[in-house]
Amino acid sequence: MTERLYLAELTTDEVERIVAAPPCVALVPVGSVEPHGPHLPLATDTLISAEASCRAVTALRAEGVAAWIAPSVPYGVTEFAAGFAGTVGVDASVLTAFLASVATHFLAGGWSHVCLVNNHLEPAHDAAVRASIAGLPAGRASVACPLTKRWGRTLSDEFKRGNCHAGRYETSLVLAAGADVRDHAALPSLDANLATGIRAGLTTFRAIGMDRAYTGAPSEATREEGDALYERLAEMITVEVVESLASLRSRERTE
Repeated sequence: MTERLYLAELTTDEVERIVAAPPCVALVPVGSVEPHGPHLPLATDTLISAEASCRAVTALRAEGVAAWIAPSVPYGVTEFAAGFAGTVGVDASVLTAFLASVATHFLAGGWSHVCLVNNHLEPAHDAAVRASIAGLPAGRASVACPLTKRWGRTLSDEFKRGNCHAGRYETSLVLAAGADVRDHAALPSLDANLATGIRAGLTTFRAIGMDRAYTGAPSEATREEGDALYERLAEMITVEVVESLASLRSRERTE
């Protein structure tokens, strides 16, 4: 029988046994509903978070951590995608309060740790996600997101340049996840740099020059590159969780 990965597929009795044998961790994929060019689905960010979580579960279980993938949170802060059809966002304060409540209830239910796995990289969204765990006890919650220098520098050159929205980086990840990608090979490369635009105070894709809600080189994407990128994203999740659990054990020993 295939080993289960998803919390939502479990019964209440099965969860009771899991939380009775710590450490046990819930990975909560976080994303957005926003355009990713004419070739990728609106749920791209959520899909990437979910697939990275799936690949991290094996590594965590090898470390003796019972890890499970919780239902995804598909809505995020999407101010940069304003004006594009299909964009659905929530206010940053709403997202922070919602994620804080979700994490708090996981911990109250006996889970050792909650990791919010976020691949929607809009700055206000990232800040809202991180704010959601600020009031929780040290070591009980973490955020795994490639926006930090620690993890961003392990990713592809396109990612590090900052022109990767729906480009080679994300298109490769969607291909590797087995999701439906439209005709990306026909799309011209664009050099509208998100990081530079954000530093300049620009606040929408169109202001940055992303008239079709993508930048970078989607035509260069490959499934093989996506698999290699998932290895790094899975390592990011694993390390964030393992380090947090080690911090929690250390704190408990000194109390």
